[in-house]
Amino acid sequence: MHGMKSFQSKVVVITGAASGIGRGLALKFSALGANLALNDFNAAGLQETVALLPKGTEVITSVFDVSRREAMFGFADAVIARYGQVDVMINNAGVAIAGFRTDEVPISDYEWIFGINLWGMMYGSMAFLPHLRKRPEAALVNVSSIFGLFGIPSQAPYVTTKFAIRGFTETLAIEEKAMGSSVTVSSVHPGGIKTNIARAARGAEVDPQAISEFEQQLRTSPERAAEIILRGIRRRKPRILVGADAHLFHFAAHRLRRLLFGILVRGYRKRVLKK
Repeated sequence: MHGMKSFQSKVVVITGAASGIGRGLALKFSALGANLALNDFNAAGLQETVALLPKGTEVITSVFDVSRREAMFGFADAVIARYGQVDVMINNAGVAIAGFRTDEVPISDYEWIFGINLWGMMYGSMAFLPHLRKRPEAALVNVSSIFGLFGIPSQAPYVTTKFAIRGFTETLAIEEKAMGSSVTVSSVHPGGIKTNIARAARGAEVDPQAISEFEQQLRTSPERAAEIILRGIRRRKPRILVGADAHLFHFAAHRLRRLLFGILVRGYRKRVLKK
C-alpha cells in the first residue's frame, strides 16, 4: 500500500478541533471531501470551526473533555452510528502548564494535564482502533510535540505527557505493522505553531513576558501544520515533524544530545538567575 490517495467520503475524527491545528485539519480534510466527526471542550470554538467548513460538508460534533473515558467511547459509538466507519483518527486535543520548576508544579496539575494529554489520547486510540482495523487502509495519528523529543526545563508536566504519547504511539505502530494491520500509526511532533495553547496554559498569567517571548518563536501557521500532517498521513510516515524548528530539534536531540543539553542548561540558568 502506498498511502491514502483520496479522502473523498472517508470518515475523519479530530479531537481538539475548536482552534489551532485541530481546526486547520478539519478545514483541510473537508476541502478534500471527507466526512468529519469533531470534538472539543470549547463548544463556541467548535461551532466556529463548523461554520468555516465548505457548504455541504457532512459533520457531527461532540462537546466533551477527552479525559472522560465514557465520553470518548460514547463518541466512537456515535461516529459509527452515523457513518458506519472510521478511516482516520487524530488525537490532537491538548493543554499546557506554563513555566514552573518540576517540583513546584502541584501534583493536582500533573494529574489534570495527564488526564487530557495522555489519557485523552489513549482513550481515543483504544476507542477507535477496532473500527480503524476494519478498513482496507486507515490512520491513527497522535499529536506529540518537539517537547516529546527532549526534556525542556520549566515544562515537566507537558514534556512528560508528550514523551508518553510518543512512547505509546511508537509501540503501537510497531505492533500494528508486525500484525500486518491496515492501520498506519503516526506520532506528530509540531515545533512552534501559531496557536493559543501558551496563552491558555495554566499559570500563563504568572509570566506574561515569557508567553509573549514564546509566541514570537511560533513560526508555523496551523494551516501549514495541517498540510504537513496530511502529507505525512498520505505517505504513511510513522513520525511526522512539523516546521523547520521541529526538524532542527529532532536532529539535535539525536545527533547533538550533549550540546543541546548544555544549551538548555545555560539558557535555564540565565533565566532563573535573572529572577
